[in-house]
Order: sequence, then structure tokens, then C-alpha cells
Amino acid sequence: VPVSVCTAECPPGTRKAIKKGLPVCCFDCLPCAEGEFSNITGSSKCHRCPPEFWSNGLRTACVPREVEYLSFNDTMGITLTTVAVFGAVTTAAVAVVFVHHRQTPVVKANNSELSFMLLLSLKLCFLCSLVFVGQPSAWSCRVQQAAFGISFSLCISCILVKTIVVLVAFRSARPGSAALMKWFGPGQQRGSVLFFTCVQVMICAVWLSLSPPLPNRNFGIQGSKVILECMVGSVLGFSLLLGYIGLLAAVCFLLAFFARKLPDNFNEAKFITFSMLIFCAVWIAFVPAYVSSPGKYSVAVEVFAILASSLGLLVCIFAPKCYIILLRPENNTKKFLMGK
Repeated sequence: VPVSVCTAECPPGTRKAIKKGLPVCCFDCLPCAEGEFSNITGSSKCHRCPPEFWSNGLRTACVPREVEYLSFNDTMGITLTTVAVFGAVTTAAVAVVFVHHRQTPVVKANNSELSFMLLLSLKLCFLCSLVFVGQPSAWSCRVQQAAFGISFSLCISCILVKTIVVLVAFRSARPGSAALMKWFGPGQQRGSVLFFTCVQVMICAVWLSLSPPLPNRNFGIQGSKVILECMVGSVLGFSLLLGYIGLLAAVCFLLAFFARKLPDNFNEAKFITFSMLIFCAVWIAFVPAYVSSPGKYSVAVEVFAILASSLGLLVCIFAPKCYIILLRPENNTKKFLMGK
């Protein structure tokens, strides 16, 4: 028997859309939207895929979503890991040079113990960036921010105390101020570094105990992908961590800026000032870049900021010293360093 047909049945991957004012056998076939599917002929509606799945190209079935995170295997992860390892190895090499020449004036100037503590903290800064790479887990989400905050607080605390030592040393050289250096000797310097770092340890301890960062599966950024990321938990905790590092860096920059013109051939305050400029510029640029970067790119931005600021500190503070030690040993004398 002949059958009257206005429109052929809709194929899988599409749905019927009835045309107004025409018989029900007249309709349009509209493709299913992203994340929806229909697997039968003549379907009147499309079905939403489960959260862990996404529709295939033909919209006829659901397939598992692609899992995305900053991996050790992709180009970005390999590049950042290489830079982190290079920075850690370079820091270790500088430490070896300093140990070998530890009795020379350049190394002994401005408390060599602080220099070794600073090198250790810089190495920790480079290595802590590796915790951000790889699949997020409960322990890695907790460790990465705490390691970052404590390592950088130790680093900036060492630089801050070194800057104070420069100021105190020059002020104690004035008549009637000889006892000033006794009030800020090696013991007080170690205690100051420990105190400044312990403040950050307390911030991290409270943050991790009350509202720690946790791994999260984000389905809303890219439809066909599920983004594995670490949620900061408490925005206040993360802000306090960054704010405390910023406070230490700002105080250090101001003190170094005031001491930059003190009359020495080798005034370390000049190099500290420049290093703090780079450090502050990197982290001021980090905030908007971090907020606007989606998925794994926000992690990459934070790792880049860690590596860039660590390299800036390493080069600005230790490159001039290594230059004198290795290439200008004739200038590695107390007479040259104290020259006007």
C-alpha cells in the first residue's frame, strides 16, 4: 500500500523538529548538540551523555572524555621540568663553587652562612615546582602550595636578613656605632630567618588543617575534556600565603633600595634591589595571568612564575660573585671589595 511521506526518517545523531503549520510527517532533522546523542532512526529528542562521557563526532554514541592535566609527557610539562632541573643543578654548582672558595673575601662577605641558606632555599624553590607537574592527588595538592610558600618565604627571609646586615654593617662603621653589629650577629640573623619562615609555616598549617587544597574534576571548561586540577580550598589561605611572600619582598626591596648607593666596590644591596624588582614584576604579572588561564594552563603559569623568579634571584645575586671568584680572582680581595 503506498505511504504518504513528507520527510524521510531522521538518521542517528539527529532529532525531529516539527514544522509549524504542516502535517506531523513533515519535520526537520536537527543534529544533536555537543554532549548529546541519539542512536536510533527517527528519534524525537537527543539524550545528554553522563558526566564522565561526551558525544562522538557523529553524535551517535557517548565516549569517555579525554583527561587533561599538566603532565610530564606533554611538551609544556617537559619544558618546565627541564628548566626546573637545570635551575636546581645550577644552584648546586654555585654551592660547590662557594664551598671550594669559602675562605675568600667574596664568599665570607655579608655572612657566608646566609649565602648557603639562600642557595638551599633556591634549590628547594626549583624542586618544589616539580610537585605541580603530574596527575593531581590529595597529597600533591596539599604539598605543592605549602612547599612553594615555605621555600619562597625561606628564600626571601635570607635575602631580607642579608640586606639588613648590609645596612647594619655600614651604620656600625660610623663613630660611636661599633656595638650595633653585636646586636645583629650570626645568631640573631639565623633567628630572624627562622622567625620569618615560621610565620609562613603557621599560615600553611592553619590553611591545610581547616580548608586544604583538594583534587577536582572540572567538566565545565572544555566539553570533550575533563580537567584534573587542584582547588585551593580556601581563597583566603592562598591569598595570605602570597601576601606574606609579597610583604617580605616589598620590605626587602625598600631596604635594599635605600642601601644601594652605599660606598663599596661590591655593594650587594644593588644586586638585591635588581633581583627584588624582577621578583615583584614576575609575581605582579602572575595574578591576572593565573586568574585568566583555564585548566592546566593556570598550573603552568604558576610553575613558570616560580621558575622565573627563582632564576632571577639566582642570577642577580650570585652571578656577580661567581664572576669575581672564577674570572676575576685578582679582585677577590678585601681591599678591592671595601674600596670606595
